[in-house]
Amino acid sequence: MKLLNVDVVLNRKEDVQQTESEDGILKELDDKTTSYAILSHRWGTEVTYKEMIGLMKMEEQKRDEVRKRDGYQKIIECCEQAKKDGYKWLWIDACCIDKRSSAELSEAINAMYRWYENAQVCYAYLNDVDESVFPTERDLSKFDQSNGWPEWFTRGWTLQELIAPKQVEFFNKDWVLIGNKQRLAPTLEDITSIPRNVLMDGLAGKRLSVAQIMSWAARRVTTREEDRAYSLMGLFDVKMPMLYGEGKNAFRRLQLEIIKETGDHSIFAW
Repeated sequence: MKLLNVDVVLNRKEDVQQTESEDGILKELDDKTTSYAILSHRWGTEVTYKEMIGLMKMEEQKRDEVRKRDGYQKIIECCEQAKKDGYKWLWIDACCIDKRSSAELSEAINAMYRWYENAQVCYAYLNDVDESVFPTERDLSKFDQSNGWPEWFTRGWTLQELIAPKQVEFFNKDWVLIGNKQRLAPTLEDITSIPRNVLMDGLAGKRLSVAQIMSWAARRVTTREEDRAYSLMGLFDVKMPMLYGEGKNAFRRLQLEIIKETGDHSIFAW
């Protein structure tokens, strides 16, 4: 996996280090032997891989535009939190995958559950939470577009990003820590319907039906139709190639792969 060098990102923020090469800002490392933090977030105006490695080569006007994006500020804040916690390396999906390469994108999506599982800590950034405490009751007036809870809980990809990591820390929009997965497990169970023992310990060794796991994703949404299927692959430990443009066929392929692996026909309830 390609990881951001936290020190280089923060130095570059002040133009202290004019990093021109991909090797300076991003480095290919082994997720099984590297200590790193990882981000889980709702996408907005993000910074791409190409923009991240080429920032210092851009014309000043374009560079200033990138740096003013919410996505760039999120990268900086996340790097600062990682540095504070003692991590040199950080993974953020928006800028650590070169999506111009279909092979790299497919490899990343197939490995993503493992990358979240092997991270030392996952920072869950709740960009629509203003308060300095985690919301413990449904609030339809505040979160009217997401069933009364922060939008992060309605997205398809964040399901595996909640379950896979051993440690998940939640931050509000100002990057104030408002809780972690262990302490918030009862509330998280109410929000997501995921059993507390799965939230605390992951899926390993649990005797869960395919239909039960699918039920956790039932009300979640993705921007791309195919991602409804691709975002579930890691939860079922299946691998398949990415074919963006295939639409609903992605879910049919996922069903077939799950049947091959588990023989559990409860999936046809979905």
